[in-house]
Amino acid sequence: MWCRAPSTPGIERDGARQSMTVRGWVHSVESCGTVDGPGLRYVLFLAGCPLRCLYCHNPDTHHLHDGTPTDSGAVLADIARTAGFLTRAHGGVTLSGGEPLVQPEFSAAILRGCKGLGLHTALDTSGHLGLHADDHLLADTDLVLLDIKAFTEQTHRALTGAPLRPTLEFAERLAGLGKPVWLRYVLVPGLTDNEAEITALADFAAGLGVVERVDVLPFHKMGEAKWAALGLPYRLTDTQPPTAEQTARTRGLFRAAGLRAP
Repeated sequence: MWCRAPSTPGIERDGARQSMTVRGWVHSVESCGTVDGPGLRYVLFLAGCPLRCLYCHNPDTHHLHDGTPTDSGAVLADIARTAGFLTRAHGGVTLSGGEPLVQPEFSAAILRGCKGLGLHTALDTSGHLGLHADDHLLADTDLVLLDIKAFTEQTHRALTGAPLRPTLEFAERLAGLGKPVWLRYVLVPGLTDNEAEITALADFAAGLGVVERVDVLPFHKMGEAKWAALGLPYRLTDTQPPTAEQTARTRGLFRAAGLRAP
């Protein structure tokens, strides 16, 4: 799907703004996603990610060369073919990954083009590279799906290999912009199930004033086979998914802070 010959680079006028065709790396596409934003979604998985989450179920997106080179014009042409259907399904386009902000110019070009098609846009990000998202990119983003992996530096570094603070600063910036956020939190027994940490995260999220919902995602090991295929050690082999009771209790902690956690 992404092996088209590159289109001729060009510039499309949009009032005082300009949008150039930009080269990028795409890992895969889900044409009828139902969990990455409202309605039915065209989910574009971009290659490249700076984090190394222990539970990552897409380790085959870590590097740019894990994707296929293409350009924003080709991607937008494909999206345009389903734009009417996506609109009728009250959906839109979600940029996921990997981490879309590894490729900010490419992501911005796709988001700008989607708004030109009248589509709802969502950005699925850890926020770690939030400084890569300029005001124009965020202006073309209707919703941010923000993955906050943990709520202490120690836990976050143990889980992702990266500091927490950039993510929190990005969340605070989104709040300042009044940008709607869906918070995502992966519940991993023995790693991210500390109730004091979760309560602190819930209070932080509630204080932002822009978090519309919280999705508590039970840990799973569906990506373990990919780690093995890549010759990477998977450190959570002996970790079991949380029970339904543990998941419900965690949702309850977010609800206690006044947040919607379906």
